Amino acid sequence: MLAYKQYVTISDPAKMELTNLPFHKGQRIEVVMIAEDDKVAQVDELRALFKTTQALPQAQAISEDMIAEEIEAYRAGR
Repeated sequence: MLAYKQYVTISDPAKMELTNLPFHKGQRIEVVMIAEDDKVAQVDELRALFKTTQALPQAQAISEDMIAEEIEAYRAGR
């Protein structure tokens, strides 16, 4: 299996053009698109939110036992 990576900046979200590909006419390929920047920013924002939430006084009062009880109650449908 030949893997080929090419970075492209999207200028029109309705279409994308790739040129000079190392494949033959009629060759079946799999196309996988991964947006790099947006995902990293979202993960960083989520981590910051978790850190802020965990620092709240209300969160400090929650014990591991309380969390386990809440999970058990949820799973039991209570």
